[in-house]
Amino acid sequence: MDLQQLRYFLSVARTGSFVRAAEEENVAQPTLSQQVKRLEAALRVPLFDRLGRGVKLTRFGEALEPRAQEILRQVIETEKLLDGMQEADSGRLTVGVIPTVLPYSMAAPLAEFRVRYPRVELEVREGTTERLIDGLRVGQVDLAILALPIKQPEIVCSELFREPLLVAIPPEHRLAGEAVLALPQLLGEKMLLLREGHCLREDVLTICSRVKVQFERVFESDHLASIFSLVGNGFGVSIVPERARGAAGECRLLPLEPRAVRRIGYAQVRGHHALPVQKRFIEFLRKREW
Repeated sequence: MDLQQLRYFLSVARTGSFVRAAEEENVAQPTLSQQVKRLEAALRVPLFDRLGRGVKLTRFGEALEPRAQEILRQVIETEKLLDGMQEADSGRLTVGVIPTVLPYSMAAPLAEFRVRYPRVELEVREGTTERLIDGLRVGQVDLAILALPIKQPEIVCSELFREPLLVAIPPEHRLAGEAVLALPQLLGEKMLLLREGHCLREDVLTICSRVKVQFERVFESDHLASIFSLVGNGFGVSIVPERARGAAGECRLLPLEPRAVRRIGYAQVRGHHALPVQKRFIEFLRKREW
């Protein structure tokens, strides 16, 4: 049993597919499958039930998963600790950011931090909330910037700022001249959403459910840019973060009534030994005027 095998095992467990896991790990699928089989042989138990195109953890796999996460987290933390008996202004730091925050709210601060602390080896990873939380658990991500709350007992979060959510409608829409919009005014419209796994999608569905408004979902994407393009061309409407305004193109963006916001903050593993560079980055975030 080696660390690479454990990484491949966790990728398959997370994605439910050898093919998707191989894509995430940037390795040939037969290679990944062979390594998982070697892990099963070394442990002398089956870790997955092969179900056609997908897989499911066996009871042995379910028992191994949290232990494998902890092993990888400890190894990565140890590497960073030995490499990082350092000053706060140097060392390695991996920051994960969700896609609806990175280009609109975090790109400039991250660039500023890199300029201010040039000896810090800063790595940025973009991913959905689920993937970033998995990265935190195994130590591949030191700190994640995402939407709150996170209901995971081993994850501790702190809020940085609150961001209004706006309605994006086509420029020639019948309501384009309004100052504010209530969601019931859009009843019957076609709604464009991010795919499942994006926390903004859950925020939007929660808002709609709260006011008991249902929409016809006609398009799902991993990219806000695609949604803005389609809305701007009259394909439907959407609900988007205010800080993405600069990418909205031809869309008309209107505030919601009642006002809707999402909370953005950072997450860490509870009890995690934060190196000086991580504490310096958190201090940097908290001193900013968001």
